[in-house]
Amino acid sequence: MGKDKTTTISTSILIMSKSYYTIWIHAIWSTKYRLPLIQPHFEDKIHDFIREQLRQMGCPVRIINGMPDHVHCLFLLNPQKTIVEVIKHIKGSSAHFVNEQELMDIKFAWQTGYAAFSVSASGVEPVFQYIKNQKTHHQKNNFQEEYDEFIKLYNAEKHQPSPPSGGV
Repeated sequence: MGKDKTTTISTSILIMSKSYYTIWIHAIWSTKYRLPLIQPHFEDKIHDFIREQLRQMGCPVRIINGMPDHVHCLFLLNPQKTIVEVIKHIKGSSAHFVNEQELMDIKFAWQTGYAAFSVSASGVEPVFQYIKNQKTHHQKNNFQEEYDEFIKLYNAEKHQPSPPSGGV
């Protein structure tokens, strides 16, 4: 005797009663005016602060690295947060941290805007390696060249939403 339709529907509902997600994000943002302000002797402090802020937002970090004028971060997005919300918080709190800790002689700020790209499961390791090797990579390409490559690779120019109020 076969299952009736009610049993099949009930079983389907039970199987999908939980939400599953894996939303990897590769985010990139730069210092204001792309000035080379992030120095090696305090770079880890900034990266550690960003890592902890993301963890507190429910966004585990796989890697953070960068150059004196920008940061790359690969993290899992908490599905209850938006990318705008996460990046706005991270940029604001980390700039405040740098200034509060007096890590540099001038007021620190991040450039308005950022890039954020979704990364497939198969792309996580290559992106991890790319971010890990930032210092080597930038011996060949500057930040603007790198940024332009990402925009082209992800066809991002065609997907420009209206910026949220308050800037990011």
